Amino acid sequence: MFLKNAWYCAGWDYQVSQGKDAIVARKIAGKRVVLYRKSGGAVVAMEDQCPHRQAALSLGRKEGDALRCMYHGLKFESDGKCSEIPNVEKVPEHICVRTFPVVEMDNWIWVWMGDPAKADPALISRGVGPSDPDFTTRPSYIQVNASYLLENANLADLSHSSFTHDATIAMGLAQALAKPTHKVIPRGIKTDWWVRSVPVPKFVQHLFPPGFLCDANFDVTQTYPCNWMLHFRVFTAGTATEGESDGHLVLDSWSCQAVTPRDAESVDYYYSWGVSKKTEQPGLADLLKEGLDAAFNEDKRMLEAQQQRVKEDPHFKQMGIGAADGGPARMLRVIDQLIREEQEAERPTAVAA
Repeated sequence: MFLKNAWYCAGWDYQVSQGKDAIVARKIAGKRVVLYRKSGGAVVAMEDQCPHRQAALSLGRKEGDALRCMYHGLKFESDGKCSEIPNVEKVPEHICVRTFPVVEMDNWIWVWMGDPAKADPALISRGVGPSDPDFTTRPSYIQVNASYLLENANLADLSHSSFTHDATIAMGLAQALAKPTHKVIPRGIKTDWWVRSVPVPKFVQHLFPPGFLCDANFDVTQTYPCNWMLHFRVFTAGTATEGESDGHLVLDSWSCQAVTPRDAESVDYYYSWGVSKKTEQPGLADLLKEGLDAAFNEDKRMLEAQQQRVKEDPHFKQMGIGAADGGPARMLRVIDQLIREEQEAERPTAVAA
């Protein structure tokens, strides 16, 4: 089950070019969508099926700002209205394709899947994109055959990093032993936590002297459907035991991630890691991207196996283990509440006799 009135990430802006054949098929929250750019640069998002016989419009042809179905030649303007049908003199007004509001922000393409009148850009999760002048950022992508609910639980609980990501981005047992604070916010949760005097992740240890220890802060905003914005800072190990580290700042970065459900059992995952210009070194942003690519393949392996078992045994009673479940429980409750409220608002009001 998905929220209709929400912005879903349909990809990075560079994935939809001005090319003649740049017609991009996506599946977003169970619905097939086709994306292309008009000559002025604006992205069009419309339902990826012709109203004639449900042919895939993503197999069509761009003609100016319009899209022609290459099954029987129906031509649809960027507003979804059919402007031409071969061998039909007057096109019936009811022949049209649904279009969706689109906003480009932080180098992501966002599509509103619900009531267009409610498409408020202020609800879009803000991140630090590759075009931000203060950061050097590398974008990436992975498809995972697991539910967006499993992804939400995974990202709301970083304690798994100490084990799933032991060879890549883990900081020893620090994530598993940390005590994060979670705060419920509109459409999501806010999480903040520190780890102190811990080793740096293995994939960057070669950049530091043996035995180097650091303090690190994870400041996360997580919102529906699974948009995850992390401000991640690393300092040399200081003496402070709470609040800001009194060590020297060695990394100021943002990892911005948008997980879009394709359907109930798969997601498209658009993510990046960006380093501030004040802590940047040549090649560092590339190294961080390589580390995330490796880590998310570790997640993919774990989550896809988990999805398989959830599907095979849907009535299995999962057992809580305390602190690791605090973030996931809060985030999943937020999602349940948002969907429930939307469904209740859509129910017809009973008419008194």
